[in-house]
Amino acid sequence: MARVVVTGMGAVTPVGLDVSSTWEALLAGRSGAGYITRFDPTGFETRIACEVKDFDPTAYIDRKEARRMDRYSHLAIAATAQALAQSGLAITPANADQVGAIVGSGIGGIETLSQQFKVLFERGPSRLSPFLCTMMIANIAAGQIAILWGMRGPNFGTVSACASGAHAIGEAFEAIRRGQARAMIAGGTEAPIVPIGVGTFNSMRALSVRNDDPTSASRPFDAERDGFVLGEGAGILVLEDLDHARARGAPILAEVVGYGATADACHVTAPAEGGAGAALAMRLALDEAGLQPPEVDYINAHGTSTPLNDRAETAAIKAVFGDHAPRLAVSSTKSMTGHLVGAAGAVEALFCVLAIQHNVVPPTINLTHPDPYCDLDYVPHQARRMPVDVTLSNSLGFGGHNATLVLRRYDE
Repeated sequence: MARVVVTGMGAVTPVGLDVSSTWEALLAGRSGAGYITRFDPTGFETRIACEVKDFDPTAYIDRKEARRMDRYSHLAIAATAQALAQSGLAITPANADQVGAIVGSGIGGIETLSQQFKVLFERGPSRLSPFLCTMMIANIAAGQIAILWGMRGPNFGTVSACASGAHAIGEAFEAIRRGQARAMIAGGTEAPIVPIGVGTFNSMRALSVRNDDPTSASRPFDAERDGFVLGEGAGILVLEDLDHARARGAPILAEVVGYGATADACHVTAPAEGGAGAALAMRLALDEAGLQPPEVDYINAHGTSTPLNDRAETAAIKAVFGDHAPRLAVSSTKSMTGHLVGAAGAVEALFCVLAIQHNVVPPTINLTHPDPYCDLDYVPHQARRMPVDVTLSNSLGFGGHNATLVLRRYDE
């Protein structure tokens, strides 16, 4: 089967509008959390979120077309433009059939949908936007990317809650390995910071209510955590068949070598006992990569800042890595970006590539009172310089969806 490499990356996150600014913020331990400005949160239990600041979609999309897209598509298109620019991949009539896009989103165009419900109830069905359907559906970010760049290869959206972005990358990886495409745009995008988005997670008691101190609210593995901080953003990778990338002289940033996808088959929100589903996903990904647990240097944890998730993931890592678990560097970048839902797995896979490139791993901030049940090395407070050749990224979604990606340093 073909080897699959990463040749380009793009990101729009609560801590930066591109990859370099996002990475700089992570290494500085800077939180993207603040008071919600996208709507008036008066009366909500949670009034904080990790918003993308100062983002202008018209830097990437014609103004008229931008009005016909939801914010979640705007973010994905911006990240794709960045990734293609770095990769240098040009899509032409000659190669369009061999280039595809798989982009995950847990929710899709919820901003458009919520706005149009207001129109429906206040002004009637005749006043609904004719673009409602094509703005809200969760596959449309992938479709818009294909239309804008003329990609005719495999194209769809993955919808698996917080595992959506990781599943997109994993499925794109497998499509290239099977020979269905020579290159794939893969990642995730989400823009859920709207009243119904915040309200529904509040009703589940899933969000932090640390409104008096937003930057310390996301605190994975900390005994004083009280829920996750909702975020928005997008992460996109350009994946290519190694031979295709080498033939065109593309920059090779890392290699994707393993993908595991499992289900807890347990509960709609609670993880399986001891993180059994997550452990199986990690084992499957390592087996596909042909790697043994001691060869892994760094894990970007799902690490949501919720007690059940953090403890289950810790137990799963211990089950898979055994004696090597205490020697692993494990961090949750959600402590800074917040939880980007369907974009999380993609953005975090991108962080794994950067860790390999720079031999530095980002920290888990706000870890001031460690949970005694979470006793691994979570790289507290400060980034750490260390050799990083093999990384693993976990994404665990509502519904019991688990996805693990293994990326390693490219070696001819």
